[in-house]
Amino acid sequence: MRILSRTDVERLLDLDRLIDALGEAMIELSAGKVSMPARVGASLPEQDAWLGAMPAWVPGRAALAAKLVTVFPGNAARDLETHQALVAVFDPETGVCEAILDGTYLTAARTAAGSALATRVLALPDAAVLAILGTGVQARMHGKVIPRVRPVREIRVWGRDPVKAACLAEELGGRPVASFPHAAAGATILCAATHAAEPVVEGRWLEPGAHINSVGFHPSGRELDEETVRKALVVVESRASALAPFPVGSNDLAGVAVHAEIGEILAGTRPGRTSPRDITLYKSVGVAVQDAVAARLVLEALNHHV
Repeated sequence: MRILSRTDVERLLDLDRLIDALGEAMIELSAGKVSMPARVGASLPEQDAWLGAMPAWVPGRAALAAKLVTVFPGNAARDLETHQALVAVFDPETGVCEAILDGTYLTAARTAAGSALATRVLALPDAAVLAILGTGVQARMHGKVIPRVRPVREIRVWGRDPVKAACLAEELGGRPVASFPHAAAGATILCAATHAAEPVVEGRWLEPGAHINSVGFHPSGRELDEETVRKALVVVESRASALAPFPVGSNDLAGVAVHAEIGEILAGTRPGRTSPRDITLYKSVGVAVQDAVAARLVLEALNHHV
């Protein structure tokens, strides 16, 4: 059994290949061809934290894996990443554990790659102004991955901590902004990656034609206001996952009509945006299929290099 560190995963995981592979996996998921039981979790209410278990089998990628992940929002104040994880990958012929991978970077990468896939499918072809809401690992990864699928020429960063926002903006070659209205004005792609208990995305500030990726996850809060989800065409990884109660689903989507799963749009069984003025929203809760596929890509790259 191999043990792969975060450095190994960062070196071996090709982000462009990951975006493409996730597209294939999302089609399989929507077609009912994968096995992915609902995520289960143990809550730590005293820290507003959570430990989850996420197994999946993806036949098209021969990917059998399970992830253990913790979400500790308080880690932001400790200068630690809020998501910590490991992924175990198994041989689908024998069930033998092939490898255990550090899953912290892998989780950030597959989440941002999922948003990039949604951006490729839903954002306007010439979308060039990217607003990043948040200053953590997910915000950073989105700032690096989204420009792979659209001709981004301007990146704006907003966060509650102006110093962190300025540092991330400099790292991404963008500029910090003072508020969400400043970030949203004229933005054609918005990526919300926060642990906000109260909405940070307000529908009244969104431009016609904007595409939003929302990956924020909070046990009792929400990242998007009601006007945002009411105005948008809502797209998810899986209806069953997105609309389930916590710890599986999203508080943002309570009572919302989902327009489509991303796999349905990719397969052509459901439409994407219907007008250049549509506001589109990809709400990600993170599904185990994505972890399994990303981990399998890492092992394939490792075997290729050996």
